[in-house]
Amino acid sequence: MLKRIVLICGFIFLGALGGIPVSALAQDQTQIEILRSETKFIFDSFLFLISGMVVMFMAAGFCMLEVGLVRSKNAAIICVKNISLYAVAGIMVWLFGYHLIYSIEPGGYLGSFESWGKAEDLKSEAYSAHSDWFFQMVFVATCASIVSGTLAERIRFWPFLAFVVVLTGVIYPISASWLWGEGWLAERGFVDFAGSTLVHSVGGWAALTGAVLLGPRSGRYLVQASHKTKKRSHKDRSEIIITPMVGSNLPLATLGTFILWLGWFGFNGGSQLALGSIEDVSQISKIFVNTNMAACGGVISVLIATHFLFKKIDLTILLNGVIGGLVSITADPVSPAIWQAIFIGGIGGIIVTISVPLLDRYKIDDVVGAIPAHLLCGVWGTLIVAWSNKDANIFGQLLGICAIGLFAFIMSLLVWTVLKYSIGIRVSEEDEHLGLDQGELGLEAYPEFSRHK
Repeated sequence: MLKRIVLICGFIFLGALGGIPVSALAQDQTQIEILRSETKFIFDSFLFLISGMVVMFMAAGFCMLEVGLVRSKNAAIICVKNISLYAVAGIMVWLFGYHLIYSIEPGGYLGSFESWGKAEDLKSEAYSAHSDWFFQMVFVATCASIVSGTLAERIRFWPFLAFVVVLTGVIYPISASWLWGEGWLAERGFVDFAGSTLVHSVGGWAALTGAVLLGPRSGRYLVQASHKTKKRSHKDRSEIIITPMVGSNLPLATLGTFILWLGWFGFNGGSQLALGSIEDVSQISKIFVNTNMAACGGVISVLIATHFLFKKIDLTILLNGVIGGLVSITADPVSPAIWQAIFIGGIGGIIVTISVPLLDRYKIDDVVGAIPAHLLCGVWGTLIVAWSNKDANIFGQLLGICAIGLFAFIMSLLVWTVLKYSIGIRVSEEDEHLGLDQGELGLEAYPEFSRHK
């Protein structure tokens, strides 16, 4: 590159003296433009590939987090579910999910159900089409992973996988197409840089509807009648007693959270979608810093909040505080100053701390705390974009949140309802008591520690 620059300077000097034809200078400039284009192609494709690999590793993070937070008798089935949903996501995005996202007409509502196409037809002048497909595919798998942990310990495997087929092949792609595919939300000022709403809230809505229809784990909530009230109605006031169901391996859950923290740098950083200029590299660097600091804010706020509310620090809420902070900054990790990123993530941690007991109050059994961390923090993170990003406004953000939330909720409710009243979604009481490892797989994750010899 330096040699070419020196040659250009020499050509200009000699050309001014009339010692070199103008056509030679133009030819060399053309070669430099070609070199620049090829370099940008390489770096942009490289960003997709490396970021996609990092985001793919989040599948391991979700798996380890969930395995650590369920009881040991349900650990192996979690591993089966997470590997399976990743494979299903890949197949569904290849079949028609990718085209559903990106074949939509500008300002439209629905893309095409065509297959991704033959490899020889996938050419782009800006980046490798395969690298872009891979990066988008791992995002779809992330959305599906959110559902797995919420419904753990009582959902049947095959109905769960059937729901994942619809979620990764239809629900998520249509939602994403409305913004990332330049659909109708893209024309209405909605901003969601890396998917606080498009990825995390969609997964959260799917998890919430599933948890409501599936019901809590057996024995999780016990209702105990207390003294009568002094009101004229003299109705008995009942009290919900929450039975602790402690996870089997909290250090493993912590490792899974660290993996997710690492994966988020690819998740948010890769969403810059370009690495071919100084500006792109600077933006990605800022994204890394803001992503990291939002997670730090989530940790600190949970430490303080759990200490004052519960008198003791709750590790499981702390782990979700990390995720809540990361989800909160995902909608726009570019615009905020560092102190704003810490604040945004910190509020995400507070939301998680408050929401976990609130869900228990309404007997919504979320085994890993995914609904507060992904759904509620996704809503918060998308709303607060209007504070730090001058190109966003609160009305556009509300419109996107409500439209995508309503679509994801209705579609998920419909699919879960059909599954529930057709093939059934809940395991038998016997299998739930024995554990899904034995009931669904006929094996145990930790046979050497089993009481069933």
